[in-house]
Amino acid sequence: MKKILLSLIGLSVFLNATISVEKIEKMVLEIHEKRKGIDLDTLNSTKEPFIIIENNVTILEVDKVVVKKEAKLILHSIMNGKAYINDSWSSLDDVVMGYTLKFVGKKGVVLRNGNNIKKLYLRKKRDNFIKLKER
Repeated sequence: MKKILLSLIGLSVFLNATISVEKIEKMVLEIHEKRKGIDLDTLNSTKEPFIIIENNVTILEVDKVVVKKEAKLILHSIMNGKAYINDSWSSLDDVVMGYTLKFVGKKGVVLRNGNNIKKLYLRKKRDNFIKLKER
């Protein structure tokens, strides 16, 4: 059985190996041909390529399909039951970018928007102390 299978594979490879050197050279030349670029009239009539930001949501139009990408929520610090999120202090039940602050813990917060829940955590501790050196 193995001999028959190997002979069939060898026969199919032999029959499909009818490509010649001339065909290979022709394919290489077609690849190397300089392609025509876009003309200025077509370029001027294209849509503006810049991103639109509405209500902290980035809207991208890709082939007439709208893709929404939310802006990032970043937790910078927590102090006295308040959270410093995206450059503003927030306490419980405050709204941050459409999310309501529901919980403030020692290491993170919980935000909720309907059924969407986001948990933000403080970043790992860095060396936040100021080091003074004498001269």
